[in-house]
Amino acid sequence: MDMEFKPTFVPVLSVSSGITDIEFYKNAFGAEQLWRINNPDGTVHVAAFLINGVQFRLHEEGSRTPSPTKAGGTTVTIALVVDDVHAVVERAITAGAVLVSPVQDYEYGYRQGEIRDPFGHCWTIEKLLNPEALANFVRNA
Repeated sequence: MDMEFKPTFVPVLSVSSGITDIEFYKNAFGAEQLWRINNPDGTVHVAAFLINGVQFRLHEEGSRTPSPTKAGGTTVTIALVVDDVHAVVERAITAGAVLVSPVQDYEYGYRQGEIRDPFGHCWTIEKLLNPEALANFVRNA
């Protein structure tokens, strides 16, 4: 039986060398750790997680892939679509995230809040409240 290959998008987030505790993603977002490969000293080399069936990975920084800490910031924001934005933002803060932008409703139909995780990655936690408002906003842009 031939199995059709389907390309899959798997974001890889660089983290600083020497990290051992990556429980944040489980505690904040309910992520399931699929696997983890440690360096000989027990620090994380690479680990894979699932959030609602979508995979992402953490990887120890390298010369071409610095962590946000080493790079002085990040050029990517990860959007996480959830049912209860307030609850997830609060859980993330309790787990160690920093609030960047409080949860609020926007004229384009989304409720969003932004956090920075303990490793420097930015996350927009969001829910589409009003698809019609979004369609109108896009149409008039």
